[in-house]
Amino acid sequence: MKKLVLRSSQKTSISADATAKNGHPHFTIPYEQELNPSQLSAVCHMKGPALVLAGAGTGKTRVLVYRLARLVESGIPPEHILLLTFTRKSASEMLRRASTMLGGRCDKVHGGTFHSFAHRILRRFAPELGFNQTFSVIDQSDVEDAMNLIRNRKTINKSKRRFPQKHTLATIYGLSVNMCKTVESILHEQYPQFLQEQDAIIDVFTQYVNYKRQHHLMDYDDLLVYLLMLLETKPHIASQLQKEYQFIMIDEYQDTNSLQHRIVKGLAGKRANVMAVGDDAQSIYSFRGANHANILEFPALFNDCALYAIEQNYRSVQPILDCANHVLQSASFGYKKELYSSLISEEKPMIISTRNEQEQSAFIVQQILELRENGIPMNGMAALVRSGYMSFDLEIELAKAQIPFRKFGGFKFIETAHVKDMLAFFRVANNPIDILAWHRLLLILEGVGPGTASEITDKISEGILHVSIDHGWNDIKRGKDEILRLIALIRSMLDTNITVQEKLYLAGEFYRPILRKRHDDSAKRWKDIETFSTIAERYSDIATMLSEMALEPPTESAEAGEEFNEDEYFTISTIHSSKGLEWNTVFIPWALDGKFPPNKALIDEEHIEEERRLMYVAITRAKEHLYMLYPIDIFDRESGMVLGSPSRFLDPIQEQIAGRFALLPEGDDQA
Repeated sequence: MKKLVLRSSQKTSISADATAKNGHPHFTIPYEQELNPSQLSAVCHMKGPALVLAGAGTGKTRVLVYRLARLVESGIPPEHILLLTFTRKSASEMLRRASTMLGGRCDKVHGGTFHSFAHRILRRFAPELGFNQTFSVIDQSDVEDAMNLIRNRKTINKSKRRFPQKHTLATIYGLSVNMCKTVESILHEQYPQFLQEQDAIIDVFTQYVNYKRQHHLMDYDDLLVYLLMLLETKPHIASQLQKEYQFIMIDEYQDTNSLQHRIVKGLAGKRANVMAVGDDAQSIYSFRGANHANILEFPALFNDCALYAIEQNYRSVQPILDCANHVLQSASFGYKKELYSSLISEEKPMIISTRNEQEQSAFIVQQILELRENGIPMNGMAALVRSGYMSFDLEIELAKAQIPFRKFGGFKFIETAHVKDMLAFFRVANNPIDILAWHRLLLILEGVGPGTASEITDKISEGILHVSIDHGWNDIKRGKDEILRLIALIRSMLDTNITVQEKLYLAGEFYRPILRKRHDDSAKRWKDIETFSTIAERYSDIATMLSEMALEPPTESAEAGEEFNEDEYFTISTIHSSKGLEWNTVFIPWALDGKFPPNKALIDEEHIEEERRLMYVAITRAKEHLYMLYPIDIFDRESGMVLGSPSRFLDPIQEQIAGRFALLPEGDDQA
């Protein structure tokens, strides 16, 4: 797909004064004074389709709010206007702001999420689809339980081959629905290990659909499915809805899925008074079913679609925007845009290589403390990571420095179930009467249930059983063979003559087949175990490793409270969870080729380009200070390669745009 060049539509760029001279009502809001020229051009768009490309930090919400107000001031009945967003909060906030500007005249504008709107419509027209108007909407846990009920009725769970767990079944079903793809294609793309069970999986889904109809149930995805069905198969209802909602505005259009894209087309009808607002460069949610092509193809969906580019950024200093612009320059497809700002700074973003991960974390901690001394509050700083596991080492360093932090998107290091399992092996090897760790390990063994686990831990607690003594272990009935294997492992780990690295290997070999059996996403979880191993290898003894990894959360630390305000904390976030947010200072660790983008993303151009957009989103969260770091000589167990080059997305960034540095311990650069 080629790059698309934006040209603003001139025929709809009418000033408020000019409009008044042409006989329209006088506008009470001074649009020309409160909007920049690009924003004003989009806000003044009246009839016909329009696509507004609003770059990061350019005032997208402001455009939506002011256009709502201007439509109402232009005489459009507010009840004929529909605003669709991706969160109820954003819809409520925009409607509140528009109503405040016009003294409540926007109160009758219809606003909400795609799903809440669909729910409202389906309550009216459910009988047209064979449902009662009192149908129930079931949540995700209900979906999984229903899938499990159907799954267990069949003989598939008795098969020697592995069958997806209920959560995985629900995920496959949801992706198929939202992406408008067949189950077969979803399995091929994301779950090839279950291709042999394709027919049985499709049968479960067929029964699931029938089960919902029989009991007058709809799940979250059904709300969109059945709204689209009304629009595409019931012309009289489609015509009625198109008459009711004559002006449609959609926020964050780059995040729409294939169902939502078709719903917009169906609602717009022949009038096509629809405005989509978004930024193709911030389309990063394909794993949820979002289709990047929707915003690129929007102009082709409607005839004579006007295009508006809003590129003046109000968040970041120009050097940071220059960096973001250079990342996008090499994009294979998308709209060509150039962010600019009136905020000037002499400081350039930094691209920094470190000798290892620990040095990377130590530098971030050092900079946090220095920046705070220079007046930047802790809440104004964040580390944005490609994947949650990439912050584990940083979390440990922050805890050691007593810097309070909160993590968003993913679990904290010691909160992941599989890392807790690995820690339990070492806890028992360090303290053979750690009953909690014993209980955790026993429950991961095949054939051992809560009753047997409790019986064994009681005997360990009473001294009847001990890992170093054979007596009593052979008397166990349930899961005996697995328990004896565990005892043999712990005895090996108790040997003081073997290193921590050897103990990690032994525990990993024991745990890996268990991980495969217990989790459908075992490959992803094993990467966390590898990260755990990399961190643990630097310790010479288990006791020190456990004590540092089991620190109390820093935000609850009395010591941290003495130096830092208890409401002040550093943020760690996945880039996906950071979208829409901003910080004075942003650190992007692991900007390392093979990690960001990960090697698995190199399978095709679309995956690589989404990773590029992730980097763009991360960079544009920063207001004044930006640090992009990458450790060198990192051995990647998955690929068997040594990684040491900065992310390929940083290659186009020239020295005058971002400074490049190698981090060395103080004194190493001395002659």
